Amino acid sequence: MTFDSIITIAAFCCYLIFMLCIGMYFVGKNRTTNEYFLGGRQLGSWVTSMSAQASDMSGWLLMGLPGAAYLSGISAGWIAIGLAIGTYLNWLLVAKRLRQYTKTAGDAITLPQFFKNRFHDESGWISVVAAVFILVFFLFYTASGFVSCAKLFSSVFGIPYMVSLLVGAVVVISYTFAGGFFAVCWTDFFQGILMFFCVLAVPTIAIFSMGGPTEFFSQVEAFNPNFLNMLVDGATGVPYTAMGVISLLAWGLGYFGMPHILLRFMAIEDEKKLVLSRRIATVWVVIAMAASILIGMVGLGMTKAGALEFLSGSTSETLIVRVASLISQHGVLAAILAGLILAGILAATMSTADSQMLAAASSVSQNILQEFAHLKLSEKQSLFAARLTIVCVSVVGVVLARDPNSSVFGIVSFAWAGFGGAFGAVVLCALFWKRCNWQGALAGMLSGGLMVFVWKYLVSPLGGVFGIYELLPAFLVSLAVCVVVSLVTPAPEADILAEFDAAK
Repeated sequence: MTFDSIITIAAFCCYLIFMLCIGMYFVGKNRTTNEYFLGGRQLGSWVTSMSAQASDMSGWLLMGLPGAAYLSGISAGWIAIGLAIGTYLNWLLVAKRLRQYTKTAGDAITLPQFFKNRFHDESGWISVVAAVFILVFFLFYTASGFVSCAKLFSSVFGIPYMVSLLVGAVVVISYTFAGGFFAVCWTDFFQGILMFFCVLAVPTIAIFSMGGPTEFFSQVEAFNPNFLNMLVDGATGVPYTAMGVISLLAWGLGYFGMPHILLRFMAIEDEKKLVLSRRIATVWVVIAMAASILIGMVGLGMTKAGALEFLSGSTSETLIVRVASLISQHGVLAAILAGLILAGILAATMSTADSQMLAAASSVSQNILQEFAHLKLSEKQSLFAARLTIVCVSVVGVVLARDPNSSVFGIVSFAWAGFGGAFGAVVLCALFWKRCNWQGALAGMLSGGLMVFVWKYLVSPLGGVFGIYELLPAFLVSLAVCVVVSLVTPAPEADILAEFDAAK
């Protein structure tokens, strides 16, 4: 092992220790479930925005999206555009309304609890169905985070994939288990800053090392001219249809149903601070995703120049790790920078996996055990149930992630569609449509969540127009079913309507 490699690994390990220290700091600060799951609604503008975006992007930002751009060119940017639009609209339309309504509706601290309180569903079925969907899709989402960690550790330390998978899982579990929502949000805050630094540093350094922007784009064009055409899939050379573009833009619809992002809206100290949070989050996501696409293009240019071998399939998601390795070979400062880049990749992964596990834990502890099963749990017992859920979700996540050829992009896209399909339209109807009732919300949730599976595994394989991203049909079906069922069933009672007006 060279001296530069030791420096890189040392910088990487220092970051890991720092994250664990944050988790340990918040161990004694979670006296109630409200504090453990929602931080007592005490987050400021910067922590809210940065933790929301860091938990949103995951290893997908630094591994999945660059890998997709490396394989298909800047046409992957349609996904980024859809996500940027979805981010802004989510902060603009949903954030303030959800913060107000969750306080009015029985001070709800989880998304399933909000649905239950919003529709006065005494049976508890709407909250348990929501909790089950959250648990199922977070299993896949958490698995994608563990895949990112495993690929990173395996590439950096040269240890077997399964060992890397277990190490990554233990690190994330440790501070989430101990510190709860505060630990997750503050680690996500620092991780969001580091991710932003890394996603800008990698393409900037690489482009200028290749002779500047002009030479860089010349190398990419020489590799494949289609890779610089937004209207053509660079991998196949096939032009996108209008439906194909709409399908990619539909990624933005997923934001309205992401429990771990919606929790940040609910947790902010003052709803007036959401304006600054929205601006920070929007700027962050636009710049970060544009730079992420550039990382994929950088990989193509370096492949054409002979600095990198061609990466195929899921191997393309290790692109940024390989670029960081090349950077580390140019002196001590470059080695430290490479270590920070590698830490940024881990930050991207950890910032989402921790939030997902916490959201899943709250669903089991609060919504399934207490609200549906009517178990009388003390604060201590509720926290124990939540922490046990974190461990169980992690174990299943590790099992799902055990295949070293797993694609981060593929797993994330399915989980993202699941949340957007099950909850996206229902959240919007619950917040903004007075006539929406529990029957419509429950039917919309079930139809949207199930349609994700139906479209993915039965309809999409037919190809052609049916090959669109499953989130789009799932969201539309959920919206249609929610509206129709609400209209053909009894209108909400007067006290529910009064509460809706009061939430304004």
